[in-house]
Amino acid sequence: MAMTASLGINAQKTNKVPTEAEMGAYVMVYHKDADHSLHMALSYDSYTWTSLNDDKPVIAGDTIAMQYGIRDPHIFRGPDGGFYLAMTDLHIFGSNAAAASEGHQNTKVYRTTQWERDGAAYGWGNNRGLVMMKSFDLIHWTRTNLDFSKLTCSTGVTDMHGTPIPWSEVGCVWAPETVYDYEARHLLVHFTTRMKNGTEMIYYIYMNDDFTQMLSEPKLLFEAPLGKNGVPAYTVIDSDIIKVGDTYHLFYVSHEHTATVKHATSKNITGPYVMDDKYDDGEKQGHEAPNCWKRLSIHTDGKDTYVVMFDNYSRRPHNFGFVETQDFQTFKMIGYFDQEGSPMKRTNFSEQKHAAVAPLTVKEAKALEKYWAKKKKN
Repeated sequence: MAMTASLGINAQKTNKVPTEAEMGAYVMVYHKDADHSLHMALSYDSYTWTSLNDDKPVIAGDTIAMQYGIRDPHIFRGPDGGFYLAMTDLHIFGSNAAAASEGHQNTKVYRTTQWERDGAAYGWGNNRGLVMMKSFDLIHWTRTNLDFSKLTCSTGVTDMHGTPIPWSEVGCVWAPETVYDYEARHLLVHFTTRMKNGTEMIYYIYMNDDFTQMLSEPKLLFEAPLGKNGVPAYTVIDSDIIKVGDTYHLFYVSHEHTATVKHATSKNITGPYVMDDKYDDGEKQGHEAPNCWKRLSIHTDGKDTYVVMFDNYSRRPHNFGFVETQDFQTFKMIGYFDQEGSPMKRTNFSEQKHAAVAPLTVKEAKALEKYWAKKKKN
């Protein structure tokens, strides 16, 4: 089920977790359709972002993923000071046919079929697993590949005849994100999944501190309301969870109509979550991949300010949108990257997709800059 490897030297340890007052920078992880690899960008003010390695990959997807490409990277700083990186193991342009159908130039062919398995049976972008990585410096990593099709536990899903569908028939495992469950005292990873070519919903698992083994069977976290046939009326994907005070805020994408970011809340990390019908981020075109992160107090005059960042895949050129909130009841749209009047700026990158942000100390950010500047010279 899991394959573990190491990139560089990274002994498992525990680091002191910086307080918010000790942090003054941010790291953003994202992928690009052009290379299906991991990219990173830094910011020292939470508004202006600069990509490391001149927007070339910091980790090549074909070196870490079973499908030779990654998507949907998420970064989380754990209570041990470690950085947890979770990614979808999927290359949507793994064949020439797939690249041609999307209008992209694919220079490497990793399979002869458009998808890893039959698209009619398993659906668009079908895959089997996730790439899980851990680091204490964002440079040296350990890696584990999780293959959900090897699980023998129940999925809890049946076909139209009432026959249980096993995990060997999983249709997708997408968009993993990591949070910490302080009651269970374990890392919780939630992700989008479906059985065969069915309806996407959100599941979760617990992981060990090394990020190398599942500690629990996958369980349902969130799904759309059930229709008359007893199955979810529409798909929900791309979950993001942040705890503020004693409330867990779940941002997700609803496909009830056009793909739209929605908001729900719960007092428990695993739910049940109550949908917030009043949430509106102002984006009218299809968008996805929400990530909610906190601006450090040093950049907000001490006010608790949160950003919901999302992927505007319907816009041309491709871009990200941003809204701010201080109470999770009112949300103010502050525009898109590089839009006139928006504070959000990119200095050296574009076409980024499905990103996530985590806080850093200035020292950590400078160390990353120095490392990649040296790599460039060599």
